[in-house]
Amino acid sequence: MRNVNRYLGSLLLAAAVLAPTLVVSTAQAQDVNVRVYDRDHHDYHNWDDHENLAYRRYLDENHREYREYNRLNRRDQRAYWNWRHSHPD
Repeated sequence: MRNVNRYLGSLLLAAAVLAPTLVVSTAQAQDVNVRVYDRDHHDYHNWDDHENLAYRRYLDENHREYREYNRLNRRDQRAYWNWRHSHPD
């Protein structure tokens, strides 16, 4: 019986130590779904909710209808990133 208690205690301790690590790594993996490369500015952007709001603001300011970013042609994508770099958060 003593060995079972010692085994359960060790198992619970290991689970308590590993649980926060698993939760943090899972949360970070869900934050960034897509990375987009900006050819003109030679940098990457994380396409998340924050970037999506900026994209919608760009469309609104330029009187354009919504189209998914990945469906835009290169010229329109370049126009967005030029706008984005001149309108930081």
